[in-house]
Amino acid sequence: MANVLKTIKSGDDYIESLRNRNLKVYLFGELVKEPVDHPIIRPSINAVAETYDLAMREEALASADSSITGLKVNRFLHIAESAEDLVLQNKMQRKLGQNTGTCFQRCVGMDAMNSLHSTTFEIDEKHGTDYHKRFLEFVKMVQHENLVIGGAMTDPKGDRSKGPSEQDDPDLFTRIVDSDEKGVYVSGAKAHQTGCINSHWIILMPTIRLTESDKDWAIVGAIPADVEGLTYIYGRQSCDTRAMEEGDIDSGNAKFGGQEALMILDRVFIPWDKIFMNGEFEFASMLVERFTCYHRRSYVCKTGLGDVLIGAAATIADYNGVPKVSHIKDKIIEMTHLNETIFAAGIASSHQGQKMKSGVFLNDDMLAQVCKHNVTRFPYEISRLAQDIAGGLMVTLPSEKDFRHPEAGPMLKKYLAGRKGVDVENRMRILRLIENMTLGRNAVGYLTESMHGAGSPQAQRIQIQRQMQVGYKKNLAKNLAGITNDVEEPKESSDYFKRVFKTKDSVL
Repeated sequence: MANVLKTIKSGDDYIESLRNRNLKVYLFGELVKEPVDHPIIRPSINAVAETYDLAMREEALASADSSITGLKVNRFLHIAESAEDLVLQNKMQRKLGQNTGTCFQRCVGMDAMNSLHSTTFEIDEKHGTDYHKRFLEFVKMVQHENLVIGGAMTDPKGDRSKGPSEQDDPDLFTRIVDSDEKGVYVSGAKAHQTGCINSHWIILMPTIRLTESDKDWAIVGAIPADVEGLTYIYGRQSCDTRAMEEGDIDSGNAKFGGQEALMILDRVFIPWDKIFMNGEFEFASMLVERFTCYHRRSYVCKTGLGDVLIGAAATIADYNGVPKVSHIKDKIIEMTHLNETIFAAGIASSHQGQKMKSGVFLNDDMLAQVCKHNVTRFPYEISRLAQDIAGGLMVTLPSEKDFRHPEAGPMLKKYLAGRKGVDVENRMRILRLIENMTLGRNAVGYLTESMHGAGSPQAQRIQIQRQMQVGYKKNLAKNLAGITNDVEEPKESSDYFKRVFKTKDSVL
């Protein structure tokens, strides 16, 4: 962490803060000397840099006044103090999706910090620990220095039918392997880690509900991204090596990209003051559920990407000379309808936010599940419609090298022409962008991440089932139908309608 500036302000400051760190990163079977300058990694760094530049350009949207430090801080580092803070998080996420067309990698850290605020408070309340105080000191430090925080929750999991303590290899879930008077040592791995190499600090968290036999796996702590014993193996993405070729057309979105890596921890040290859970296994499920509540409505970021893809589809329709054809217009309407449906659920979840014991605001859980469940479906349909409008040339375009070739190039310009007045190169560029978002590198962030990030579809369906209050709804129907001699439906544990109506009793 020696190269981190005292206070990072701009995107350029952020990029410089990542240089000359002691990171151990493998990519294509080789150690990367300087990740900042690697052509495959740099687009993901540019996407994070935009989160700093947006905060400077649109301060009210992407910054907030922190009651913890008294500073104006980047909204990604802010503890939500009102429902309006939650709403502004969503609006910032959509704007950044529009600006980058990819995953900008900071939502997971923001959601981890907000979920830890309430969870550490309630652990202390039960056990008399001082995790919340430690956590607030960590928040003060990262707000003062304006750092990027990564959240690492997903373990490899091994045999999914077994818990951490039942695995043949105990390292398949991150665990404490040793401790001394200074802190603890952890080993294991964290998979699918978005933006981890681009972070300054990473918060390690449990990934599932734990039992008493899993106490060694009930660890939450913050580590520098270049801590000793941490190895990154960079994840491949479709069409990623196009970033290493000359030119910028074939990449589709040459400036911005996402990032995932496998993190391997070999006796990584965490000092006591950076530990926020240590063996309190019964709170693992609380942390996971609150994190996923925040994070599933954070997937409104995909509506920003959807805006870009809708714009690309409309542009290629124009370039092809068919912007007014009825079925083209109808498909763009449908794309917009699906995109706004995602946003509606996410923003509604934030508007329904409630204050927790610690003072942080938590968005509505049911609507967060609905938001994320929509995200597992609708971007795929939006992508299908974009491909439909684009036509087959999207995947049969010759390379930029052919386009620049003195003999092949003029032939391509002649035969790949669209509507009169449209530059052939512009037509190629917009087709490559659609390819990039629906099949190529940024399809990772727009499609597969939409399916599995923050939990796969079944995880949301389980949470929806827990909160759907069928008994309450049956009582509504029986009351209106005049049924008075039937067995009364039992009261349910979910308080979804209490949150909706903000009443004490939601059961007839």
